[in-house]
Amino acid sequence: MSSHQKWNWMQEELKQLEQKSQLRSLHETTILENGWILRDGKKMLNLASNDYLGLSERLNRSNLTALIEEEERISSSLRFGSTASRLIVGNDPIYRELETEFASFKGTEDSLVFSSGYMANIGVMSTVVGRKDVVFSDRLNHASIVDGIILSRAEHKRFRHRDVEHLEHLLKKADPNRKKLIVTDSIFSMDGSVAPLKQLVELKNKYGAMLMVDEAHSGGIYGEKGQGLVHALGLTDEVDILMGTFSKAYGCYGAYIAGDSVLIQYLMNKARSFIFTTALPPVNIAAIQRNWSRIQAEGWRQKSLLEKSDWFKQQLQSRGFNTGESESQIIPLIVGDNKKTMEFSALLQEKGVAAVAVRPPTVPEGTARIRFTIMSLHQDYDLERALVLIDEIGECLKVKK
Repeated sequence: MSSHQKWNWMQEELKQLEQKSQLRSLHETTILENGWILRDGKKMLNLASNDYLGLSERLNRSNLTALIEEEERISSSLRFGSTASRLIVGNDPIYRELETEFASFKGTEDSLVFSSGYMANIGVMSTVVGRKDVVFSDRLNHASIVDGIILSRAEHKRFRHRDVEHLEHLLKKADPNRKKLIVTDSIFSMDGSVAPLKQLVELKNKYGAMLMVDEAHSGGIYGEKGQGLVHALGLTDEVDILMGTFSKAYGCYGAYIAGDSVLIQYLMNKARSFIFTTALPPVNIAAIQRNWSRIQAEGWRQKSLLEKSDWFKQQLQSRGFNTGESESQIIPLIVGDNKKTMEFSALLQEKGVAAVAVRPPTVPEGTARIRFTIMSLHQDYDLERALVLIDEIGECLKVKK
């Protein structure tokens, strides 16, 4: 059998994805200033990033010096690389300082840094519940939550998106003696919709369940200093497990779990995605601290982001586009058909607007969309020009309501 023949089954599956307009590929991208990028050699307005507050800066002498000073202030041993798991010899002092200060910021007893949001979610889900337990998960929760539930071997009950009546129906039917966990995103990454957190807290208390909230897309943006949506709603004491990332609004890399000290100690001893992985480089932690401080000091970033997002969404709606249930800085333009969505995205990129098509299985069948995300650094005239182009292409492709 030739080297090509043994992968025939892969080639066939890839052809099927291409026929359904679901084949993905990578594109070289360089971040530029004020919300612009260089994608495959073409300059484009970046309406596809999670760098909401514009803190993912290109490395230069100024910010490198700031990172060095921050790291040396804490451990006097700047290291760009890591040595081992934190439970062996990888636990640089900078970690504990961040975790202690961040827990205080979130209003919890303690916190624990993970290497990524995916690792945090699969680690927590597969640790706090097991095969005898049941997890109630919003149908549109992030894939990392779903994968964590699968790893846990717990029974998986999916409730309709933001449907608290359906969730209560499922809770009523559950064995009261089984451990129960309700889990939800705070802001849903492909729809921009907001979880009904107050109602989830009520159901959690009524049926003796735990509640976990993923604040990946609300951390750094909501709350007086960017503590997140849970804090902004005054629900910190009611949420048992808080998860979030240091990417997206924080413009870095990594994630955290915040909660009671016993939870953090338990995860430190049981979460395989924490135990069996190399620690993040200390310089990465210093970058997190720097950007976190900037978010607290530069409140204009959150204000600008939310104002520009609301305006952009209203402009799309006034032009007859379907933005779904978006209530945040994530704004879907729902097209429906995969092929037409890909054509819409390609035409936008030809005109200099980076707005990537999102297709099944990332979103449900029949809901393919262009996912727009605004940044606080976007200039008004750039957004206005983008709207003109979006409107023209939408008319051409007949994708309005």
